[in-house]
Amino acid sequence: MKYILLIMLTILTMNAMDLKPWAGKIEQLSDEEKYVIINKGTERPFTGKYTDEKSSGIYTCKLCGTPLYDSSDKFNSSCGWPSFDDTIPGAVKRVPDADGRRVEIVCATCGGHLGHVFEGEGFTPKNTRHCVNSISLKLEKKPDIVDDKLSRAYFAGGCFWGVEYYLRQLDGVKDVWSGFMGGHVKNPSYYEVVRTDTGHLETVEVIYDPSKVSFKQLARTFFEIHDPTQTNGQGPDIGPQYLSAVFTNNENETNTVRELISQLEANGYKVATQILPKREFYKADEDHQKYYTKKGSKPYCHGYTKRF
Repeated sequence: MKYILLIMLTILTMNAMDLKPWAGKIEQLSDEEKYVIINKGTERPFTGKYTDEKSSGIYTCKLCGTPLYDSSDKFNSSCGWPSFDDTIPGAVKRVPDADGRRVEIVCATCGGHLGHVFEGEGFTPKNTRHCVNSISLKLEKKPDIVDDKLSRAYFAGGCFWGVEYYLRQLDGVKDVWSGFMGGHVKNPSYYEVVRTDTGHLETVEVIYDPSKVSFKQLARTFFEIHDPTQTNGQGPDIGPQYLSAVFTNNENETNTVRELISQLEANGYKVATQILPKREFYKADEDHQKYYTKKGSKPYCHGYTKRF
């Protein structure tokens, strides 16, 4: 009996995580994320957002951001969890599982729990299956192909879900991405922006065809789908990350926004919207993209109001 207990203690020691370097990141995890990544739990099969994901990109560790898997190594095993037959070299560590039967896989950088690895099942020529919890991963999609005929504009008007929803409906708009801009933290997570002082505003990147819709039309619509007079947020969303701003690419855009603000002020509005120079834009996680389209509902804090 003592021998068995000694073996179990050894396995648990081998699986232990040094949490100190990642204490700040761990605080930002949800309870479900902590359950899987820290406490080595397992999400229910067929519930993870990456189980059937087919986008090209790199899957990184949700806790520390280390690149773990290339999407080219992902395959459909019909097991209920994302499956990969290879890893980015040196990124994933194998350790004996606490149950004494399986082999656990963890991030080689932070030790965060990923799932388990199985061999000899014959799914692919590599004969290996990394069975990974979606909640342990973050997909960094490969950059979009740049079309020289398209332009980009950046608007912050409270919760990016609502701004994205309305601007996406304009003819000539090709795509809208929710994300962050204006702060001092690189690659911020949603929880960092909401809970800490990153300086970022929730911002949307609008990719549009200027031959079909002008920047002025975009900006004018922006001023009519949110309240540009609110100084502390937008609707019930209060906080510095929800302030109103237009990030401009050049002097022409700046002058256009100034002209629109002057018109609003002439109409009696005390505009709080800031005009700021464009900074690096950071896309939010996939679950923040096209939020209301996926949900099948309309924004709760945005709506159209004629102001011009």
